[in-house]
Amino acid sequence: MSVISDYIGVSAVQNVKNAIEAAKRSEGFNALLSLSEERALERAAKVDAGEISGRLAGVPFVAKDNFLTLGGTTTAASDFLRGFASPLQATAVERLEAEGAICIGKSNLDAFAHGGSTENSAFGPTKNAVDDTKVAGGSSGGSAVVTALGIVPFAIGTDTGGSIRQPASFNGVVGVKPTYGTVSRYGVVAMASSTDTIGCFATNAADAELVMDIMAGKDANDMTTLPDFFAPEQPATLKIGVIKEAMTDDVDAEVRASVQAYVDGLKAAGHTVEDVSLPMLKYALAIYYIVVPAEISSNLARYDGIRYGNRADATDLTGVYGKSRDAGFMAENKRRIMIGSYVLSSGFFDAYYLQAQKARTLLIGEFDKLFERYDTLVTPVAPTPAFAIGENATDPVKMYLADVMTVPASLAGLPAISVPANPTAAGLPVGVQLIGPRRSDARLLALAKSQEVA
Repeated sequence: MSVISDYIGVSAVQNVKNAIEAAKRSEGFNALLSLSEERALERAAKVDAGEISGRLAGVPFVAKDNFLTLGGTTTAASDFLRGFASPLQATAVERLEAEGAICIGKSNLDAFAHGGSTENSAFGPTKNAVDDTKVAGGSSGGSAVVTALGIVPFAIGTDTGGSIRQPASFNGVVGVKPTYGTVSRYGVVAMASSTDTIGCFATNAADAELVMDIMAGKDANDMTTLPDFFAPEQPATLKIGVIKEAMTDDVDAEVRASVQAYVDGLKAAGHTVEDVSLPMLKYALAIYYIVVPAEISSNLARYDGIRYGNRADATDLTGVYGKSRDAGFMAENKRRIMIGSYVLSSGFFDAYYLQAQKARTLLIGEFDKLFERYDTLVTPVAPTPAFAIGENATDPVKMYLADVMTVPASLAGLPAISVPANPTAAGLPVGVQLIGPRRSDARLLALAKSQEVA
């Protein structure tokens, strides 16, 4: 099943050349913002010469453009960081390169990872890999598309509320959001610090497992990191709960049918499957869009036109701040900053932010109770297949609703995986979401692998 294995033991230079040529042939999808040809070919030559080795020796990959990397720019798909060259690399990229992987370029995203369609990019939208009239999903849409198109065997991204799982679903690939803290966030442009996670896209669960195992582990630069990629004992059969609040008539009928077919496959494999209830699911989106904008408003305060990033012309300090932020941020960035500043402001903190955090605790408690009785939970990844480019662009509420299935696991810090299921009649991909208790990432991937084999 592994695609990565096809890249091992052959010419690394040829692997890189093939990936770069494929990327250039696919420019119409706007999935890549930049290529690092010179540095990638230099590293490939060292692999072929035996100077670089490892489990991913000579395997090309793509990093979402909010990962700091050498040999190019890191823009977070924003005007604020357009042309910014980082002096260091993200820990996740460093660990992949330590095992011989070769970053060939940076992928498109919603600016600062704010969005669910990769339409909020300062460099234009990314098109879906299966139907170029549809969105790629977001915010890691570019990474999903380069994987689905076969440009590279895997790509890395960030998932704050569904930004890996949803585009994975829309493009028909595997997308992994690990337990919070599994992979270091050091060297990644921050969105919401309490839910940001680092994960990957691959065409199969075995490759995703390898990539996650390499990236995971303690990092002195990120005190939230966990010590390793923990692999709990894998029972022969699991007890699996299908969250019934996620399978209502509000979910597209073909999506529900695809999830049900996957569930039938789990039953046929000998697993016990039951319907379960997660009443707090209906509040998760409201919680998320209070907590996360609050953290965004704090994290984006550093972009002021003074320390780094592009600076607007102005005659006074206040003008530098205001004009730089006005020019550098897109409409969705400004919307989230304003919401976040409002819910954190004096007089509204208790009414909104504090209440949202209390509700978040209740949601976590409901998950914990379910995991006392069940090993894994199942939902759709998104309520619909990929929607048309521009369809929800002027309606932020409709856009936010695309995250309704993915944000609960993010708020609770749980591992969750998007795995491909049966496509719609029109051929659009559909993903199933597998959710596990904290630190059950390896067990989720083992379950996903077993269903691929089946």
